[in-house]
Amino acid sequence: MGKYDYIVVTPCKNEEESLPSLIDSVINNTIKPNLWVIVDDGSTDSTPLILENLKNKVEWVYVISEKESKRDLSFHYAQIVDSAIKYSIDFCDKNAISHEFIALIDADMVLDKDFFEKILGQFETDPDLGVCSGSAAYYLGDKLVHENGRSQNPIGGLRVWRKECFEESGGFPLSYSADSVSNVMAILSGWKIKKYNDIIAITSRPTNSTEGLWKGYKVRGISDYYRDYYPIYVLLKSLKYCIKYPFFYIGVAYLYGYIYGVLVVREKIDMPEVRCYYRNKYKEFFD
Repeated sequence: MGKYDYIVVTPCKNEEESLPSLIDSVINNTIKPNLWVIVDDGSTDSTPLILENLKNKVEWVYVISEKESKRDLSFHYAQIVDSAIKYSIDFCDKNAISHEFIALIDADMVLDKDFFEKILGQFETDPDLGVCSGSAAYYLGDKLVHENGRSQNPIGGLRVWRKECFEESGGFPLSYSADSVSNVMAILSGWKIKKYNDIIAITSRPTNSTEGLWKGYKVRGISDYYRDYYPIYVLLKSLKYCIKYPFFYIGVAYLYGYIYGVLVVREKIDMPEVRCYYRNKYKEFFD
């Protein structure tokens, strides 16, 4: 077993423009993965050809091809990631491939050559660290813009789990905002989580822009209903969004999504401890 034995999972759909840059950045990392499983979720562009060429050149790359589907960053995304990670772990077990860490890297990321060396080094420094991520930034013209967010919470498409934490916390959840739920599951299992703002990856687009602002914030509202956020917290959160650019637009989209959850979705996550955690989030506004 090497110092850092890890595997990578990457879901992708119609990523012909960004995928080559990610491929170069992973292949040229100072510490390479023992296995990289890439799921092509029914791409209709040249993504399948790019992946076929990669698979033929790099022996530790495996490609899973799914049938064509509509782009979806909610439950379907969680299902794709969950299946890919389960496949990867099973493949490693059957082929005696060591893997102490599991990385989830989105297809629109470009990593520094020492990204994995730095991020995996954090686990060595802190044995209680269960899941962590780097931070995403994007170029707006010539200016590098760092994405704002909750400073301590690992983001979705740039994260790494300690395998022990992944297994103890129940794996990858089938849920809206699965990355956030995964963080909570790790916390409730006694592990630390962290986002490192000094370990940066470049994304080809802001993470909220993939499906457009309206749909993105609508899904965020549905997700907050599904995870059982307290209504007062939702109202305060929508007001906070209303004072952000573009003014009112995303706040209304978010609140509409929450109401849609109440009237249409009507189902909430079937994890009582996770629901309780989110239910008490409103107290943060009064700390």
